[in-house]
Amino acid sequence: MNKPVIGLTPSHDLEKNQCFLNPLYVQALQQAGAVCFMFPLGIASEDLHQLAALCDGILFTGGPDIHPFHFGEETLSKCGEVSAPRDQLELELLSAALSGKKPILGICRGIQLINIGLGGSIYQDLESQLSGSRQILCHRQPYPAAIPSHYVTVTPGSLLESITGSDRLEVNSLHHQAIHTLAPGLTASAYSSDGLIEAAEMPGYPFLLGVQWHPEFLFSVQKSAEEIFKAFVNACSHHK
Repeated sequence: MNKPVIGLTPSHDLEKNQCFLNPLYVQALQQAGAVCFMFPLGIASEDLHQLAALCDGILFTGGPDIHPFHFGEETLSKCGEVSAPRDQLELELLSAALSGKKPILGICRGIQLINIGLGGSIYQDLESQLSGSRQILCHRQPYPAAIPSHYVTVTPGSLLESITGSDRLEVNSLHHQAIHTLAPGLTASAYSSDGLIEAAEMPGYPFLLGVQWHPEFLFSVQKSAEEIFKAFVNACSHHK
């Protein structure tokens, strides 16, 4: 039996204008039983849809900020670097994946991209937008990503709970943006102790899960992170 094919979105080195992919994503997916490839930037729309049709699932990877115009805002002073070609690719790819009812996994930037593509918004910078109103966790941890930095509380009855079998997870944290307004059709499936949405999913869809943390850095040492990739790949196998 052929393995499910999963397409991953690329990282973009703006200074060199080169695409690359963290090999940990590939390793996690391969261990779970998938074969995968990276979508190229600058691909024609027709070709993008042809490649998307070959996929049994799509993984939206981590990366830089998303341009605020995509969620109806102007750029604030603490917004970071953006990649216009990547924004364009991923928003069109999300639409194609949803049209094909393909399983979708979003990681860090990926959950934000999914939320924006479905009509939600994000905080452009957590520290500057929230620190005056409440105490927030360190969401850009000062030590290696293989070490968890805070907990998330998992929503009872959620897809995430069924995957991990837990109501509380240890996660790493490598972001300065996060979901602000949750998009229509999505439900929150995990929260951090400072009230941020840390995971979201789409009830009734074959498989759509976004997590704000980076399970690709944890899958080799943490069962819950491994199970996220296994559940995604299993959903992709059933899509074939």
